[in-house]
Amino acid sequence: MTTDSLSSSETDALEGDSLGHGCQEAAGGSEIPGELLRGTHWEVQVTGVLDDCLCDVDSIDNFNTFKIFPKIKKLQERDYFRYYKVNLKRPCPFWAEDGHCSIKDCHVEPCPESKIPVGIKAGSSNKYLKVANNTKELEDCEQASKLGAINSTLSNQSREAFIDWARYDDSQDHFCELDDERSPAAQYVDLLLNPERYTGYKGPSAWRVWNSIYEENCFKPRSVYRPLNPLAPSRGEDDGESFYTWLEGLCLEKRVFYKLISGLHASINLHLCANYLLEETWGKPTWGPNMKEFKRRFDPVETKGEGPRRLKNLYFLYLIELRALSKVAPYFERSIVDLYTGNVKEDADTKTLLLNIFQDTKSFPMHFDEKSMFAGDKKGAKSLKEEFRLHFKNISRIMDCVGCDKCRLWGKLQTQGLGTALKILFSEKEIQKLPENSPSKGFQLTRQEIVALLNAFGRLSTSIKELQNFKVLLQHSSFI
Repeated sequence: MTTDSLSSSETDALEGDSLGHGCQEAAGGSEIPGELLRGTHWEVQVTGVLDDCLCDVDSIDNFNTFKIFPKIKKLQERDYFRYYKVNLKRPCPFWAEDGHCSIKDCHVEPCPESKIPVGIKAGSSNKYLKVANNTKELEDCEQASKLGAINSTLSNQSREAFIDWARYDDSQDHFCELDDERSPAAQYVDLLLNPERYTGYKGPSAWRVWNSIYEENCFKPRSVYRPLNPLAPSRGEDDGESFYTWLEGLCLEKRVFYKLISGLHASINLHLCANYLLEETWGKPTWGPNMKEFKRRFDPVETKGEGPRRLKNLYFLYLIELRALSKVAPYFERSIVDLYTGNVKEDADTKTLLLNIFQDTKSFPMHFDEKSMFAGDKKGAKSLKEEFRLHFKNISRIMDCVGCDKCRLWGKLQTQGLGTALKILFSEKEIQKLPENSPSKGFQLTRQEIVALLNAFGRLSTSIKELQNFKVLLQHSSFI
């Protein structure tokens, strides 16, 4: 799923808003703010309070523009966050491959070993703890055939930490299926040199990926048709409202799940529209915002009212990941955590910038309250949470079915980032018990998860910023 990605240029069935109240009670409805046609210009107006939380769109816009976006953009340029290890060769576990996309913009250029900072490529995926950053220990770890093969020269403290990491990685708390970073097929990618943008990947292969996500993993019966779904049978005069009637009747947790997926899809489509291949002259491509494409995907008239729902779900997803960052701050505030690349000054500056972002996230006054989820009968709540987790884990596996490598790269990163955010939100007790000067046995994040978490949130921050840019462009153009 990349900005360009899993959505086809002709038919993205991206659905939106969910309405209603809590899980063990009957759901109610709420009115969705409308869109207005003004003069010869059209303007997307997504305003007001979001459903299932008490936050309004304008507050998110201002907070993102003036506090978050400039800092998260700088953070993504830091060495610790720009290099992501990923396996783009894992086979699709659900259907026979169509073959990989041959479009040149689908290609991902792996990073040469010589370019990767020594502190990142050496040893375990958890190289952000000071106890694991001794040079001699890095060399020892690099030679271990697997995480469990701890060299006897390691300190007792480091050995215990590695064993804890191995045990934790085998736990059932993950919302995503993680790539095995020790696989020969896993390679480092420089995210700055492989930006998420329009690739031209579209058609049946892309539709099948999104259709599988929505139809098989969003708690939806096949008899309920999504609006604008190109793969659904003809529905006659059904305008899609039956879908929202169904959605209103779901419990909070299942509505949230749907909105997260829809919000992710909306974000990807915004990246596509904002970084579109406008012209290619003499092999020199020009990338930029495509207003026609934006209107086709989000204009209320062209999308039969779906565009505003999609965009509101983007804001909801932003809130979820923002909340996760505020909750995980204590994990990184410990002195034991060092975002290690081998460059002492840059590492210190990177951590300072990250902690500054965490302070901003904690200052936001209208966070989503995750305690409202899975709060009913303990047995039923536990079962529902496990179902929620497995559905999302399945979506992370579907990312290996994406035919475009660049789309697959960004799809895997963004689903892993969201999966990490969910893991954080439902690990509050473990985070509160974190020891200051030693690894936690109850909660750990791998470097892969950390990089995905911050880059995925960076993508959402960029989407909201790009949405503001499109509003300005459309207001000041004669484009209709």
